[in-house]
Amino acid sequence: MQYTERQSPESIPHLFAEAWNRRDPDGIAALFDEDAEFVNVTGIWWHDRESIREAHAFGLEHIFSESELQVRKVKVKYLADDIAVVHARITVSGQTPTEDVPNPGLRTTIFSFVVHRDETTGRWSCASAHNTDVVPGQQTNIIDTEGRIQTTDYRR
Repeated sequence: MQYTERQSPESIPHLFAEAWNRRDPDGIAALFDEDAEFVNVTGIWWHDRESIREAHAFGLEHIFSESELQVRKVKVKYLADDIAVVHARITVSGQTPTEDVPNPGLRTTIFSFVVHRDETTGRWSCASAHNTDVVPGQQTNIIDTEGRIQTTDYRR
């Protein structure tokens, strides 16, 4: 389904993916409030629409220039008639290879968007977003003796 307008909370992750796949950082930024917050998968925290735009412009040019982002599942929890939390399971393929990882695989992430409806326009806008990598079979992260982050499963 193609979303052309921010007509519902669930449209936000779909519009984010559509802008991503067009390599359109302005389209991504337009989904966010001027003073929006965004935390990426490594914990980098941006504090306004322009820094969100700049970070995505860099990422779409250097890290994700051949990538495709697909929305797999969306769940909306209304906190009020005009405020909602939107969770979206998203996959990203085609990430730019690095020297250490010449063939990056498919990644799955969970995006959390806090959205609200503008009283004047009726359009939904994002106040905050947080992106978290899904690491199957793991429970948490730890820091090893070399200072590197590693995932672990305490059930073993």
